[in-house]
Amino acid sequence: MKNIYTPADIERITEATIGTLDDISRMSPPQQARACERRAAFIATVGEQAAIEVLDIRGDKSVLVFAGDGICGAYALETAIELHRRECPVKVVLFNIGGNLLTSDALAARDRFIADVGREFLEEVINPGPGCFEMPAMTPSTLVIDGIFGSEHRKPLRGGYQAVARGINESGATVVSIDIPSGMTTDLSVGMVNRNIIHADVTLTLVGPTLAFFMPENAELVGRWKVLAVPFDEEAMRHTRCTSRVLDARGVRSVMPRRSTVVSKADLGDALIFAGSYGMLGAAVLATRAATRSGCGKVTCHGPRCAFFVMQTAVPSAMFTTDGADVDIQFFDNPRDCDGVAIGPGIGRSESTARALGVFLKSCYAAKKPLVLDADALNIISDNPDLLDFIPARSVITPHAGEFDRLFGAQNSHGTRTLMALEMAQRYNIVILLKGPKTFTIWPDGSILVNSSGTEALATAGSGDVLTGLLAGLMAQKIMPEIAAAVGAYIHGVAGRIAARTCGIQGTTAEDIADAIGPAIDTILNPRPAGAKNLSI
Repeated sequence: MKNIYTPADIERITEATIGTLDDISRMSPPQQARACERRAAFIATVGEQAAIEVLDIRGDKSVLVFAGDGICGAYALETAIELHRRECPVKVVLFNIGGNLLTSDALAARDRFIADVGREFLEEVINPGPGCFEMPAMTPSTLVIDGIFGSEHRKPLRGGYQAVARGINESGATVVSIDIPSGMTTDLSVGMVNRNIIHADVTLTLVGPTLAFFMPENAELVGRWKVLAVPFDEEAMRHTRCTSRVLDARGVRSVMPRRSTVVSKADLGDALIFAGSYGMLGAAVLATRAATRSGCGKVTCHGPRCAFFVMQTAVPSAMFTTDGADVDIQFFDNPRDCDGVAIGPGIGRSESTARALGVFLKSCYAAKKPLVLDADALNIISDNPDLLDFIPARSVITPHAGEFDRLFGAQNSHGTRTLMALEMAQRYNIVILLKGPKTFTIWPDGSILVNSSGTEALATAGSGDVLTGLLAGLMAQKIMPEIAAAVGAYIHGVAGRIAARTCGIQGTTAEDIADAIGPAIDTILNPRPAGAKNLSI
């Protein structure tokens, strides 16, 4: 799994590697010289690695560099120097408003650029006013390197910098940002006006990504991101304990159970799914079918009487029980003490169903029996918010953005929604699987696992019901709820990709995703050797 760093982590690691200008200014002259040399070498390495990445995507485009007055500007200048060395001439626009704002990093890099490349390739902007500065011509045949502001700049762009950002965005040029796109902040709670932020096609980050990189509202800002291969202080890296990570196939493989050759269905767990009501029996079929594909031994669907023939024909490998009500569920019970119990797909919100769910939640809360709660179960809880206090500890809830906001209050961005989810997971001691383009699994201890297998093929009706059944099947196999939630999201994404290979992204349905769960698990557990044809996961 790959680490996701907080802004504080990145600042601490960077400072441990190259120090700060304030600290260096207080050193003795010999110490200053060594510290400045180390800092300059690091900046040059960033420039070299960034230049390699730029050349890899440049094609025949002309290259234009925008550099700011801080360390990010120094990175951009060093990138320009390295590009010239590799026979790629570039023009640099350096913002030094007033003529005296360059930090020692940017000043040293500017002087190296002039010495190595020549002043004719440098436009230093001292007065940005009309008649003094005109934006360079940019077209779709231009590659722009954005090194105006990095993560050290924590305020929105203002004045002329807004105009520069808008000019770059409207030009159609390919944009490569160093560190982060200028104008973007890594604070999840800060609202940003995206047109005032440079939109990168590629972001070359340094230490690693922050959670802000995975927010849907930032997708058009960050573009594709890559961590530059630059050396950071090993001790600082080693002692950084990241609470957020990107979940990949290797991480899933390390926790997924493998079947013994002498196993029986009785050894593989029993899943119970409460699903369906009149007119919404498809949700019950999808959730139950997914559970049967999860690897658990037995699956039972409990629904209304009207579901009997549907379930027995659509999912004959599953059992079906009913409490006798014709159109909805009016009684919840777990007589076999199943470990994997899911509630919600298509159960409706009738008064009798809501009342019965409240009784069952309280009994499971008292018995400390985790559940999977989705769809109408969450809608019933949002209608009866006092039930939040009776969600059993370590239960998994799987809201999409709308369901989450109905439960916990409207949020204006995925960033603020994530912050609220962290607070709610801790308050209620539950696991929140926050569904979206990048599904987050949020644990009560504050850990976040970002799913890396998602695909737009999952954006289809019933896909969430499939995920719910899959989670119940995994928990039935005695996988801890926290792990099952993250693993289930990953398998779900891989299944979506496999289904899309046959059906196409637009043509993939929830039924296709459910039927692809088995191949998805096999692909994850049994990766093919390097060089062999394999499904991308």
